[in-house]
Amino acid sequence: MESGTAARARPGSSSYPAVAEGRVHRAREARLAGERTGTVPRAEIDASWDRVLRSGVDPEQSPGSRLLETDEIEHRRRSTALGEIMPLLRDGLATTADAARQIMVVSDAEGRVLWRQGHTAVMRRAEDICLEEGAAWSESATGTNAIGTALAVRAPVQVHSAEHFIRALHGWTCAAAPVRDPRDGRLLGVVDISGPARTFHPATLALVGSVAALAKSELRARHLVAIERLRSVAAPLLCRLGGRALVVDTHGWLAAVSGMPPVDRLPLPKSLEPGTVWLAPLGMCRVEPLPGGWLVQVAEGSHDRAPRRVVLDLSRERGLAVHVTGVVGRWTRRLSPRHAELLYALALHREGRTAAELAGDVFGDATRTVTVRAEISRMRRHLAEVLAHRPYRFGEGVEVEVVLPDVPGDLLPRSTAPVVLRARTGAGAA
Repeated sequence: MESGTAARARPGSSSYPAVAEGRVHRAREARLAGERTGTVPRAEIDASWDRVLRSGVDPEQSPGSRLLETDEIEHRRRSTALGEIMPLLRDGLATTADAARQIMVVSDAEGRVLWRQGHTAVMRRAEDICLEEGAAWSESATGTNAIGTALAVRAPVQVHSAEHFIRALHGWTCAAAPVRDPRDGRLLGVVDISGPARTFHPATLALVGSVAALAKSELRARHLVAIERLRSVAAPLLCRLGGRALVVDTHGWLAAVSGMPPVDRLPLPKSLEPGTVWLAPLGMCRVEPLPGGWLVQVAEGSHDRAPRRVVLDLSRERGLAVHVTGVVGRWTRRLSPRHAELLYALALHREGRTAAELAGDVFGDATRTVTVRAEISRMRRHLAEVLAHRPYRFGEGVEVEVVLPDVPGDLLPRSTAPVVLRARTGAGAA
């Protein structure tokens, strides 16, 4: 390729330039040979090839995969909000795909194909590359492809011909965009248009991105309708109750409130159950189920009954958790390995740690304060009554116990945090 600009130029007509396709093919062959040349693909394709090479995908493998059973496909369809908007996706993409001799494909967040529709002949041809319901199209399974790469980068992607890592896919072109749930930001899956390479069109990516945005808007509109429905139930109920109370949907979004300032969203535990529970922003609450949500009644004086005892359980790698006990009850929160490292460092230093000191404890790099502050902020959403700041520390009067593995070397075995490494060798203690 004569220059970086030419190498990265995007196709500008309905037919992908043969010269550009030839350059991408040469770039791929060089990469597979372990060479770096002046011929490079687009940046997103270049990064995807690197990820796929590290994962060990065979470029000469068949794109086949073990299909999910029919009952598992149906279960996944019922479990995703994508099923609610399939009529919109069919109207927005499937008809266009059929006319363009392509097919629409919808996958879940794991890259498993749940639905496909479009041109009949292309549907049959797609079976030759296992582009069918139940197939795996993540990058780790099928290399660089629009579905898997869109999932990896969480952004719309177009992949054409030799840009595919697996040679058997070079006769195909595809464009895909991720769809997120507006209620919690969670990735739901991907919408994709795929077809023979000769059906490439540069506007396909914009079309898929627009339909994905439209799908998110439709989910948001449905959510607002559900909130209004919940509000109609909540308003008369709160009128009969005294004290502070609010009604939220299953994602914590507010429908109605009484006796306290409104909030946009209340952080809820993933496994919320009816009964008495400690909710970090409010204190001790009585939670009762409603159709489509929860009634949350704040106990009077609940902030005077803050947690008194914390047990940081690091005894099992797969069971990392913090158990919090107050005068009213007890609750548990599972921990990620990173949050377990941070809490362990704070348990060792009850006087408190600055962001720089925690960065040194966990990353061995005192400059990584931004990451530390972000992680502590995430933990404080649920542990605000346990964790204090300026400096970061466990709150005043809170008893802290750390449960360690029987063998010191088994403490957070995958961790490379200096504070953990010292503990494994006996240089640190809880």
